[in-house]
Amino acid sequence: MTKLLCVPGSLRTGAFSKQLARAACQLAEANGTAATCIDLRDYAMPLYDGDLEAADGLPAAAVRLRAVVQQHDALLVVSPEYNASIPAVLKNTLDWLSRPHAPEPGVSVFQGKVAGLLSSSPGALGGLRGLVHLRQILMNLGLLVITEQFALGGAASAFGPDGALLDGRHMAGVQKVLQRLVHTAERLGG
Repeated sequence: MTKLLCVPGSLRTGAFSKQLARAACQLAEANGTAATCIDLRDYAMPLYDGDLEAADGLPAAAVRLRAVVQQHDALLVVSPEYNASIPAVLKNTLDWLSRPHAPEPGVSVFQGKVAGLLSSSPGALGGLRGLVHLRQILMNLGLLVITEQFALGGAASAFGPDGALLDGRHMAGVQKVLQRLVHTAERLGG
């Protein structure tokens, strides 16, 4: 069974990216995929600093998160859009995870993994502009990023009290990404 790791790229408690990640995990599990949704607050790391790394190695949170990533076949990264790009906390997390950690080479934590992209925003574009940057970063880290993606516009009114997406078209958009992501992960693992 494919194991999916959902990574919302925001720290805010009620962040739309967290809500969308949870909704995606529920959809994945309803379709028979094991899904884990993390919170980057549980993996707080200092800003990447080569001097800090040279003196102390990887932060403990980065080592813990590397282990979590390694236990999963696919990543679903759900990002808000900050100034037409991705949040600093998400970029910093990816920077730390990409660093060498003995006895593993740097980006080995991402090798052989596939990623899917979702974004969310209260605006009409749904965070779409930030996905261009996120796709480029993940591809440079060695992930196979599927072409399907989904941007949730009007996110402030997109979720019901149970956390599910209210609009069937939104659910279908997320489901399309999930299906391709799981299918690709299964083909790579098989």
